Amino acid sequence: GYMSRIAFIMDKPMRRFGLSGKSFIPLLMGFGCTVPAAMGARTMDNEKDKRMTILLLPFMSCSAKLPVYGLIAGAFFAKGRGLVIFSLYGLGILLGILSGLIELPPYRIPTARNTITHVWERVSHFLQKAGTIIFAMSVILWFLQNYSFQLTLVADASKSILGALGGLLAPLFKPQGFGTWQAAVALLTGLVAKEAVVSSLAMFYGFSLSAQDTAIAAALSHTFTPRAAYAFLVFVLLYTPCVAAVSTMRRELNSRGWTAFAVLWQIAVAYVASFLAYAFLGLFMA
Repeated sequence: GYMSRIAFIMDKPMRRFGLSGKSFIPLLMGFGCTVPAAMGARTMDNEKDKRMTILLLPFMSCSAKLPVYGLIAGAFFAKGRGLVIFSLYGLGILLGILSGLIELPPYRIPTARNTITHVWERVSHFLQKAGTIIFAMSVILWFLQNYSFQLTLVADASKSILGALGGLLAPLFKPQGFGTWQAAVALLTGLVAKEAVVSSLAMFYGFSLSAQDTAIAAALSHTFTPRAAYAFLVFVLLYTPCVAAVSTMRRELNSRGWTAFAVLWQIAVAYVASFLAYAFLGLFMA
């Protein structure tokens, strides 16, 4: 039929991207969490398909990024927050499609016993590995946020080790409109867990997470403009996933080289995409 002809015509260009139908489920899981999604790719027989799928997972907007989207979109785009958040999900999907196309294989309905067994294996592994990594990195992050290079406790976060590192990185983000140490440090904390971006911004800009959107906007507007805020969200969407996800990707890829490539590729894509977003929005807003 007509659909069969389309499938036949599209089969060859789809194969060029090295993806199989089995990529669908891990990529779908990526909208929840990259860690179990990467683990789910281990069922793929073809190593090339598996590698490509894992490399594409960070483009799927995991649930940990949603609090960041909600905070910024609510503060700067109150009337169109839904559209802004939808555009971020769409952008991630679009970049994923440009990197690999997917055909769906036939799936069998699993038995309840197999489902429970596989779910428990994934959950226990996540709690054991990802949980310990996140805890360890959170302790390190607390130390970097509260101590200076002289190993003295500081009250001002800008004078901490992390604040100093943020100050060094801040100029790199001036083309995107958010070249401040606060934004840079918030992105650094996001490497531990994306939700940490929200708490970091709240601490640095002095607003409560329960405050009204107008109050949050007033606090952030000292250094953020609406177009810079959207560029910031694009960067959050696309840059390196959390350390637990990177650790899982390293284990599943079984290659330091490919893991390093994935990290650098995500940072490069995030940097260029956020710059293009900021430049494009400059045609319509200040």
